[in-house]
Amino acid sequence: MKRAWIIAILTIAATSGNTWAQTQLSLKDCIAYGIKNNGNVKIAQYQENIAVQQGREALAGYLPQVVGNGALDDNIKLQSTVLPGALFGGEDRRVALGTKYSTNVSAQADQVIFDRQLLVGLKANKPNVENAELNSRKTKENIIYNVTNAYYQVFITQAQIDLLRDNLEKTQQILGTLQLQLDNGVIKKVDYDRTQVSLNNIKSQLTLAESNLILSQNQLKFQMGMPLGEQLVLTDNPLSQPFKLVEPDKLDVANLTDFKIQNINMELQAIEKERIKAGYLPKLSVYGRYGIQSLGQNLGESWGNWFSFGAIGVKLSIPIFDSFRRDAQYKQADLNLLTQNEQLKLNVQNYELQNHNATTQLQKAKLNLTNDESNVTLAKEVYDVTTLQYKEGTVTLSDLLNAETSYKEAQSNYINSMLSYYQAKLGLEQSQGSLNDFYTALP
Repeated sequence: MKRAWIIAILTIAATSGNTWAQTQLSLKDCIAYGIKNNGNVKIAQYQENIAVQQGREALAGYLPQVVGNGALDDNIKLQSTVLPGALFGGEDRRVALGTKYSTNVSAQADQVIFDRQLLVGLKANKPNVENAELNSRKTKENIIYNVTNAYYQVFITQAQIDLLRDNLEKTQQILGTLQLQLDNGVIKKVDYDRTQVSLNNIKSQLTLAESNLILSQNQLKFQMGMPLGEQLVLTDNPLSQPFKLVEPDKLDVANLTDFKIQNINMELQAIEKERIKAGYLPKLSVYGRYGIQSLGQNLGESWGNWFSFGAIGVKLSIPIFDSFRRDAQYKQADLNLLTQNEQLKLNVQNYELQNHNATTQLQKAKLNLTNDESNVTLAKEVYDVTTLQYKEGTVTLSDLLNAETSYKEAQSNYINSMLSYYQAKLGLEQSQGSLNDFYTALP
């Protein structure tokens, strides 16, 4: 038989003119649609843009900063001062200096000459952008995995429906024969009722499977980012492809996106540690300030009697003592880096375990698939022979129903084995970090 029955059923289901709309997509088309429309992709793109803007923000700290200021003061009570009497040959005098109104407009430009913290911070720009790009790649891999898995599930569910319909037709034929026999008094009513129960069970299973098909299609649309109201036809049937045992390549954790992300995060943490340490160094900057001022006893004068002022200077800031705040920050950064290093070692072991398990599951799934395929062939032969013997009157109805049940179970097990095989194969691709290659190789 070699899967001929299941391939024929699925081919008819995939190509028949049904109520679906004419949005026809292959597996590769579905993945491409998901990569373009899934909301997580858009979020990852926004994160990439955020990383670029963070780089611009860090660079701005080492570029000129210009600030403008303006103020209008109404000196309700002028500040007083005391002039020594010796200046006038008499007693000390208390006088109020200034005018009631004063207007001041100025601008100041600052330029950092040396700030080691800012320079170290600039080193984080490149790995920060790389980290965002790797997260986008991880998002793409997740979409490839989720869409492919959902795509397989749709075909598996459709295959279960077609098998149930085929079994329903066979059982209805048996029930028709039993009705004639019951009418002629050849069999007892209990024999007819037992077959009727079997028929009702198949109808219930068929209703459930049809509901599961809708759920599977909706799950696929969700993973693709497609509106649930839109309908589609899946054009290529993965279950009709030949099954072969995949010989996995040796795992290289350096190819895993998660491993690369962790290394980038460790690099960023090392830069943060260096940046905190640089806070102990002095900071040097220059500035230039220019402004105009107007004074007057009334508001009008304060806007008409202008005179200018200006200054240039150098600012030097030397950290002396901060109650060990920076020392605590540095030690925290060092401990975080040590923690990430240990976590990376644990994750590498986990990657190797996942790959080993995926390889084992694939080999087991292939073995089960081969066994279940042979079992379907054997169960069909038993069912055909038992059907013929029942017609000849050499076996009982119970024998026929048991053979039919065994045949249905063998078919169901085979379909589930196909799903397990494809899921295991997909899991192996994921564990080796080769999902992008899997997607590229699709026809």
